[in-house]
Amino acid sequence: MSSPVRHAQVIDAPLSLDRLLDLVRTDAVGGIALFVGVVRDHDEGQDVVSLDYSQHPTAEQRLRACAERVAAGHDVQTVAVEHRVGHLTVGDLAVVVAVGAVHRAEALACCRQLIDDLKAEVPIWKEQQFTSGEAQWVGLG
Repeated sequence: MSSPVRHAQVIDAPLSLDRLLDLVRTDAVGGIALFVGVVRDHDEGQDVVSLDYSQHPTAEQRLRACAERVAAGHDVQTVAVEHRVGHLTVGDLAVVVAVGAVHRAEALACCRQLIDDLKAEVPIWKEQQFTSGEAQWVGLG
């Protein structure tokens, strides 16, 4: 049986919900779970202006491995995931996870595990720029 992972990529261009939804739609899919991570305007009591995401050279490979492992543990039909790198401002999409399954419960469980695991395992870090002029790295170490 082929892998349900249709797409796992780290990109430096705007993310597209439609692109990922199209990748997970099939005639067998009855439920699609979607997680969209968006740059918010605050963190830890400070106002955020922008984020700069950086990646280790193995980030995309690790993202695919994470998606393959998580998908294998769930009864899902299709998986697509993208994480953005580069300069993002408030409101920009930072990560999109889409999972298609016959039923919603499996899609939702896989989607939740994939976003949690990729945040813990994939070497992508962000530097937050605050309105105060200060900056803070998140995800290092």
